Amino acid sequence: MLVLLPPSEGKASAGGGAPLEIGSLSLPGLSAAREAVFTELVELCSGDEEKAREVLGLSEGLRGEVAKNAGLPTAGARPAGEVYTGVLYDALGLATLDTAARRRAADSLLVFSGLWGAVRVTDRIPSYRCSMGVKLPGLGALAGHWRAPMAEVLPGAAGDGLVLDLRSSAYAAAWRPKGEVAGRTATVRVLHAPTRKVVSHFNKATKGRMVRSLLTARAAPRDPAELVETLRGLGYVVEAEAPGKAGKAWSLDVLVEEIH
Repeated sequence: MLVLLPPSEGKASAGGGAPLEIGSLSLPGLSAAREAVFTELVELCSGDEEKAREVLGLSEGLRGEVAKNAGLPTAGARPAGEVYTGVLYDALGLATLDTAARRRAADSLLVFSGLWGAVRVTDRIPSYRCSMGVKLPGLGALAGHWRAPMAEVLPGAAGDGLVLDLRSSAYAAAWRPKGEVAGRTATVRVLHAPTRKVVSHFNKATKGRMVRSLLTARAAPRDPAELVETLRGLGYVVEAEAPGKAGKAWSLDVLVEEIH
């Protein structure tokens, strides 16, 4: 099973660890694309601060993120699972998983990123600020920059098993499973049960808890149909819609009563 996650906007400080080595990251086929974004981002943030803030879409209160990006070449790095924070990652609680579940997380979780493309939770990265919605002056829109290298690398990472896609739309734009891989992909929405409306904050928390449930239960669904039954067995209320034709992803709705 491969689980595709969005990153978090807020990130923990990487602390005093050794600096990043881009070549050491998982999915080495993305290295050249990573180097290109990394180089331009550092150059941008080492120059005109106001221009960098405008390009990155940062408020006045986040001005310090520009200097953080400028210092990426020498910044300390730590596992991505410790750097990414926020509602989804709090609910997932990687640090509190037992050893076996952490091992499964290392093998199955893939976090998408405007800067790195996609990383494993064990990959060591520095804290940074660069969303997938950014349009860099030289490379252009990052989702478009990542599309070709992702199309080459991600099908291999998906292997022949289930792909559980929990990304937001901005990050999904960087890679959309196609063909046979799409047929074993399940995308998930979290809906308020009484109204059938998409929820926001509780959406992230539910997805984090759902991944944690799968990891701690040692669940290994082989396809979307098995995923539906597994989630129901774990206590989730799931409505599923199989694709109308081959080469399309399944759509799963997880229903919740709370929306805060």
